[in-house]
Amino acid sequence: MIYITSASLVLFAYLTGSISSAILVCRLFGRADPRSEGSGNPGTTNVMRLHGKKAAALVLAGDILKGVIPVLLARILGGTELIIALCGLAAFLGHLLPIFFNFKGGKGVATLIGILFATHYLFGLAFVISWLFFALLFRYSSLAALIAAVLTPLYSWLILEDSRVFICHSLMVILLIWRHQSNIRKLIAGTEDKIGSA
Repeated sequence: MIYITSASLVLFAYLTGSISSAILVCRLFGRADPRSEGSGNPGTTNVMRLHGKKAAALVLAGDILKGVIPVLLARILGGTELIIALCGLAAFLGHLLPIFFNFKGGKGVATLIGILFATHYLFGLAFVISWLFFALLFRYSSLAALIAAVLTPLYSWLILEDSRVFICHSLMVILLIWRHQSNIRKLIAGTEDKIGSA
């Protein structure tokens, strides 16, 4: 029975992560699918550039909650640290590869933040503080997110010293870097938009 419950929690996490906040918010506002405009990414930044701060705020909140809800549910139902970590990973995969939207999802930063806060509030605080520091230092949101993400497994190990959480967080970081390939190329070429420039 415990295996069925654990598997159900992980499946629920993936399905929750597969709900695209950006696409749903744009439909709510009667706007075009964000995958067909701007950068083509169904995420907060693209929605803000296309449709403004109000829509972007809703997308950000939705993407964070997609990470928070499955992880908190697993914790409330008494899941082990492994199951909790797997639920976080599943929710993250759902955001990147959503089954409801032809596996074309976002880049994962907001959902990762939700997962981190729900796993341990210090994880979330460490990520946000790191992002703010590097965003102020370099003025590139994507670069700040990448650096904060790369530091996440280190924070995980220092705070919990749990190899299962460390591995799941490391996998999410690898996937996040993979989804930011276009940003990395722009950063190298010097064509990435700086914060406040667009």
